[in-house]
Amino acid sequence: MEILDRLIPSHVTPAAQWEQRFPARPLAEGAEVTRFAPSPTGFVHVGGILVALIAQSVAVSSGGVFILRVEDTDQSRYVEGAVEQLGRSLEYFGIIPDESVGSGAYGPYVQSERAGIYDSFVRVLLEQDSAYPCFCTSEELAELTARQQAAKAPSGYWGPWAACRSLTEQDVVARLDVGTPFVIRFRATSGDGEVRRVKFSDRVRGDIEMDDNRNDVVVRKTMGLPTYHLAHAVDDHLMRVTTVVRADEWLSSVPLHLQLFDALGFDAPQYAHIAPIVIMDGKSKRKLSKRKDPQANVDWYAESGYPVEGILCYLRGLANARLQDEPWQQVLSESLRLEECSNSGQLLDLAKLASICREVIADLPVEQSADRLLAWAQRRDPELAVQLAEDRHALLRVLSIEQTQPDRPRKDLATWGEFREKYGFLIPAAFTLVTDPADARFDPLDVELVRQMAAVVADGYKHDLDGREWFEQVRTAALSLGFSASVGEYKREPERFRGPLKVAANVIRVLLTGSTRSPDLYEASRVLGATEVFRRLASLA
Repeated sequence: MEILDRLIPSHVTPAAQWEQRFPARPLAEGAEVTRFAPSPTGFVHVGGILVALIAQSVAVSSGGVFILRVEDTDQSRYVEGAVEQLGRSLEYFGIIPDESVGSGAYGPYVQSERAGIYDSFVRVLLEQDSAYPCFCTSEELAELTARQQAAKAPSGYWGPWAACRSLTEQDVVARLDVGTPFVIRFRATSGDGEVRRVKFSDRVRGDIEMDDNRNDVVVRKTMGLPTYHLAHAVDDHLMRVTTVVRADEWLSSVPLHLQLFDALGFDAPQYAHIAPIVIMDGKSKRKLSKRKDPQANVDWYAESGYPVEGILCYLRGLANARLQDEPWQQVLSESLRLEECSNSGQLLDLAKLASICREVIADLPVEQSADRLLAWAQRRDPELAVQLAEDRHALLRVLSIEQTQPDRPRKDLATWGEFREKYGFLIPAAFTLVTDPADARFDPLDVELVRQMAAVVADGYKHDLDGREWFEQVRTAALSLGFSASVGEYKREPERFRGPLKVAANVIRVLLTGSTRSPDLYEASRVLGATEVFRRLASLA
């Protein structure tokens, strides 16, 4: 008992008191308690948001509880601002936990604030000889690894390679007396070196059989904080988590975690390991990387201006393939099912994401689109925000272009970030006049013909016309200069004409919009107004 008290003082709260403080939850049968438990070691990965969405949906659809827990026991990898970005990201995606930092009866929900709880259960493991102190230095552990490699033995701290596993009480006391630093290791139940197999069921992957854990892993570090392995077992038990939804990188740790639950006398939760998001790298696939891929960072999507509904719809389709071809509004209302999650990597397809987002933006009321665009621009493009805010009526007219036909609304914006490129021409202060008739955007017309087309339209330009009449003045100008009335006519007798009508009309399109592709020119002219349209038509004079 003297040694035990020197390892974990006897005044720690008895484990039984924690059991009483955090009793079983009064939930209906079948209700599931899930958690999202990220580590603040960098920005939030979009794959983490996918896991959180699934975990939240499982809890909500069953009438259960969804918990946010911050797992910060690895202080050496803590990144300043990571917790704040986590909160910002979850709020952006509408993933609101039922319990989290500052709210909930089963907290604290930050692991570094729960050290006393973990010590109580480390003491339990020591009392029953399921754990022991280890005094090995980093140099000794490096030497151990080298000897194992030379002997072609499995790596790890186990069996005959576990130097401190069989220390006598006298050995332990002697080291404690001279103040030798120590960690606490879990005594693996199959740590004698014999290869054993363990079977368990995964909610995503079904029945699994794999090698049992034989490593005596560290459960309490030198500075007193637990490792992830012990902390998550204690927290999931005391928070009464029923289903652990997490990335599949943790699948190989399940045998160890099952041993820990068993040693502590806890009922193990159900596990559901979610396949990673992958991308194409050349002809092969690889995991979406925090280090290599900007689109791994959830902030990238917000900065680019993807509508949040589109991102959520896309991620939910990755989770359950049955949702991929459903209308986005329906996708957002459906519950996600663990049993329908794929056990192989889900390919990140930005083209598919953009397609969904175009549908979302096209379906938004114009007033709402204006509010969303302004909110994005105020954060990411302040100059654009000022220009848009000066005339909200004009902004609404811009966003209304080609939106008058409910069965065929405009679907050219996938992100708010594309607005400047595609509709910036409608903001006079941001538009650069086209003054060079040799500009490549006028190809294949020669310089003189470009000047003539612009001059003829400008000279007789009338603004207050309906759509048919407005385009007729462009058509009349083109015909007067020897262009054909149609592509078919030009193809039949190319020697008679200077080109098809659409080539001549492109001159007007470029002058008014700065692009060879644009929304409906007539609608654009209504937004620009007569004075601005004429100014642009006359820019080659």
